[in-house]
Amino acid sequence: MEYTTLGKTGLKVSVAGLGCGGFSRLGIPHGKTEDEAARLIHEAVDLGINLLDTAPVYGTEAVVGKALKSIPRDSVVVATKAVVYRNKEWHTPERVVASLDNSLRLMGTDHVDVFQLHGVLPGEEYRYSLETLGPALLEQKRKGKIRHIGMTEQPVEDFTHETLVRATQDDIWEVFMVAFHMMHQSARKNLFPLTRQKRIGTMLMFAVRSIFAKPERVAAAMREAATKGQVEKWLGESAAPLDFLLHAGGARDITEAAYRFARHEPGVDVVLFGTGDAGHLRTNIASLLESPLPESDRQKLATLFGHLVGVGMDAAPMQTR
Repeated sequence: MEYTTLGKTGLKVSVAGLGCGGFSRLGIPHGKTEDEAARLIHEAVDLGINLLDTAPVYGTEAVVGKALKSIPRDSVVVATKAVVYRNKEWHTPERVVASLDNSLRLMGTDHVDVFQLHGVLPGEEYRYSLETLGPALLEQKRKGKIRHIGMTEQPVEDFTHETLVRATQDDIWEVFMVAFHMMHQSARKNLFPLTRQKRIGTMLMFAVRSIFAKPERVAAAMREAATKGQVEKWLGESAAPLDFLLHAGGARDITEAAYRFARHEPGVDVVLFGTGDAGHLRTNIASLLESPLPESDRQKLATLFGHLVGVGMDAAPMQTR
């Protein structure tokens, strides 16, 4: 495993992070028991992963708690979240603190390393997060229940990272979770220069998700983009528009290419991925530890897709607002 420092937090984190949500949720939706899911966390830790990202809405905090019973607490970085606005209801500071306390109870720990406000939209939601919830988070940090405060964007609607770009102006936020992948590269220009300047740690989501794990989704996305005149015509006509990445010295498959592309982007600290299978876990880690894609391939990806925003973001499972 390779490690880096998560921005100004000083936390030493693995470049591969285990996402405990998404579609996989550690295999629980597909029949795994909580004990089996906890063993999967142990396997990830044995392979060098030390960052675990969960959230109340994922339903996996109790599983993380099971795993933590036999993992030295100071050997892992645990991140969880609280929602700001859902189902037409603002979550008060008291409710967010209660969410934090329940997360700590479920995970059997007295602190969370990174506590993030979940899927914050620009405008009113961001202002509420900063002005109303921010003081309560800082108080919990002073009490030692939170080590570092972060925020995750809502990529289904905020394609251009407006929330996080705005958040770089406020010192309270130390870690961001941001969407970035081969066909959604906007953070390269809009956000990463700012996070690098401000030393804000970044955890990447959507590096693969289902769009690059399922070739038919890539082809469908390119057909739609070509119809709109957003990409070259041949990309819309090809059944395998990314096969130019598969060659000697390049990637073995599209999923590997997607992980290598995201992992080596300047400004990316940790690439999160979800899994419910030990073999898949090992394959993903191996891909993330590969060398960067050839520069010619990276340049071609930038030329073909660098202007696109929001491709593949429709696959994000988000609660109704």
